[in-house]
Amino acid sequence: MPKDFPRARRIADQIQRELPELIRQEVKDPRVGMLTITEVDVNRDMEFAKVYFTTLGGEPEHAACLQGLQRASGFLRSQLSHRMQLRVVPRLTFVYDRSVEHGMALTQLIETAIAEDARHPHDEDSTQSPLENPPASPSRDA
Repeated sequence: MPKDFPRARRIADQIQRELPELIRQEVKDPRVGMLTITEVDVNRDMEFAKVYFTTLGGEPEHAACLQGLQRASGFLRSQLSHRMQLRVVPRLTFVYDRSVEHGMALTQLIETAIAEDARHPHDEDSTQSPLENPPASPSRDA
């Protein structure tokens, strides 16, 4: 089990707070639209930061946004160095976060299963336990 590195976690949290504002105010690339930074992972030597993001739209929009973020990563790193009191700012790697899509797909599956279950009437007799109404025992008179 990996150790928890509090300093790396604090740096990741600060990057997660600073990056959305920098992207919104400073990045002029039209491929980078509205996005949400879902998580930032900084490795323990604080050399690299993996930035997970989500956007609205289909696969072409995600790919275009990823290209725009990758192109702007050096600029964003330099802007972060001005805002953060660090000697070395981690290199930024952007990754599209599919967890939101997976969550929405699972929610849809659950809702479909509930709707399907509601369409079928429940047989009350089949839901009783066999112990609730035991069969009559044969008589000993025979």
